Amino acid sequence: QVQLVESGGGLVQAGGSLRLSCAASGRTFSRYAMGWFRQAPGKEREFVAAISLGGTTYYADSVKGRFTISRDNAKNTVSLQMNSLKPEDTANYYCVADQALYSILSGRPTGSWGQGTQVTVSS
Repeated sequence: QVQLVESGGGLVQAGGSLRLSCAASGRTFSRYAMGWFRQAPGKEREFVAAISLGGTTYYADSVKGRFTISRDNAKNTVSLQMNSLKPEDTANYYCVADQALYSILSGRPTGSWGQGTQVTVSS
């Protein structure tokens, strides 16, 4: 399995932007589908975005058109560009790696998780 470390969270005003990054260890990064989940206090974890081995992207309806997921297999990184942020985007954001894309898309990945990075959007 890969080890994942997120970065890039912080405090931003509504309408602003943040870019989250997830660095993966290991030489097999290109074999993993990657995704982002988030969890707000008192709420269930929810799927945000995913990217396949080939670069096909998937998004939750709540972020479609505002967030962009990308991956750089040469650098073993996956990023989440978040624009037009809303207070309801406030959550702890987690990076996940799974060899099965459908596991990420189903909301039940069984692979590796990062430790999370906090995003707070003020109104």
